[in-house]
Amino acid sequence: MYYIGVDLGTSAVKLLLMDGTGSIKNIVSKEYPLSFPKPGWSEQNPEDWDKQVMAGIKELIADVDGSEVAGISFGGQMHGLVILDKDDNVIRPAILWNDGRTNKEVDYLNDVIGKDKLSEYTANIAFAGFTAPKILWVKANEPENFAKIEKIMLPKDYIAYKLSGVHCTDVSDASGMLLFDVKNRTWSKEMCEICSVKEEQLAKVYESYETVGTILPAIAEELGISKDCKIVAGAGDNAAAAVGTGTVGEGACNISLGTSGTVFISSKNFGVDAKNALHSFDHADGTYHLMGCMLSAASCNKWLMDEIFKTSDYAGEQVPITDDKLGENHVFFLPYLMGERSPINDTNARGTFTGLTMDSTRADMTQAVLEGVAFAIRDSLEVARSQGIVIERSKICGGGAKSPLWKKIMANVCNVKLDILESEQGPGMGGAMLAMVACGEYPSVGAACDALVKVVETVEPEAELVAKYEEKYNQFKMIYPAMKEVFAAIK
Repeated sequence: MYYIGVDLGTSAVKLLLMDGTGSIKNIVSKEYPLSFPKPGWSEQNPEDWDKQVMAGIKELIADVDGSEVAGISFGGQMHGLVILDKDDNVIRPAILWNDGRTNKEVDYLNDVIGKDKLSEYTANIAFAGFTAPKILWVKANEPENFAKIEKIMLPKDYIAYKLSGVHCTDVSDASGMLLFDVKNRTWSKEMCEICSVKEEQLAKVYESYETVGTILPAIAEELGISKDCKIVAGAGDNAAAAVGTGTVGEGACNISLGTSGTVFISSKNFGVDAKNALHSFDHADGTYHLMGCMLSAASCNKWLMDEIFKTSDYAGEQVPITDDKLGENHVFFLPYLMGERSPINDTNARGTFTGLTMDSTRADMTQAVLEGVAFAIRDSLEVARSQGIVIERSKICGGGAKSPLWKKIMANVCNVKLDILESEQGPGMGGAMLAMVACGEYPSVGAACDALVKVVETVEPEAELVAKYEEKYNQFKMIYPAMKEVFAAIK
């Protein structure tokens, strides 16, 4: 049998076809537009997602027997607000995870409702990207749209609905809405009241590996797949990627260097750090996880290469950064090009180069960007370590992880062993694996990970370089506090 994983990203949907042995048979990517109606705003049309998912599935299974597609599941961009009317039509463009318009609503939630109350109700505090502040923004700024809301959904769940006819979500994605009681895996009545949301406006919640229904007959016929194909809840992109990298079980860690950057730490037990610097979410395997999320990771390097250096030769720019340069750079970079979430939660934060001199080179600046992202990832790791969590090794994935230099920097800055995987297909692979569990191919998410995820290489930290980067990290930590009031003044 075959299983489809749908990775609904910010710029494109990536679809993956896998058989029961874990062999990847095909991968298809379909792009869709992203709009920025005002500075700091980020929106997409959910119908564009649906159109490209349908086209992508047709292309994905063109060379196999569609009747053997047993299950479809998802990993998807989190936090986006999709609102539907009484006829299940989209009311307005989706407000995405990287949208920054909700400063006022975030301040209201954190300062008026209070961080302690939010943490009690949801295990988290308000961040600009979360869904609840977006709902409050629509209520305040688009009351006519707010009045039409019949269903509130997340991006990947809109696709699951279009395929199955079921208004559904999963525990991991729901965790990032600030409407969900993470500890008890249910909607928070208190947060619904605060946000003027009725519980019936929210989707039914499933575990990530649970079947929400079967594919709608008309969709099955259009796609040429079996009407018995299961639609499986799936997970938020980071939880799905964690499944795809085998990051399950107590203390397992994954570092992702994608457009955004994440530190994902799985845990059998529920936990919250004292300052809510990390997100406390439910995991796709039925347990919990802590997650630090930085808004700009590999995108920082892309910005430097594309917009500043005007080059597409990313690897070539790293060639002059030889081993003897590591830990010796006097140029520092704050990677806050879109503000920052974990652990500083400051939408005013901005990117800076610090320490430039007349003899600074473009290689120094490139190195500073790679190191700055690594230092910011370490910031989140240090919060976890302060909770007594021991992190000695981590998986690593994402586009940035294709750079041997960046992996070496990351291993030494964070002082962790980095495990490299045989096949790193991120949320799409995790989605396909969740479909396999739902269809009985494996008895549990953990069993699927044990069978399908293979480590082929480990990047080891080097004691001398770790010591050099310890000194550099301590210097890096001084820059943001010194700049915080400046960022607020120049916003």
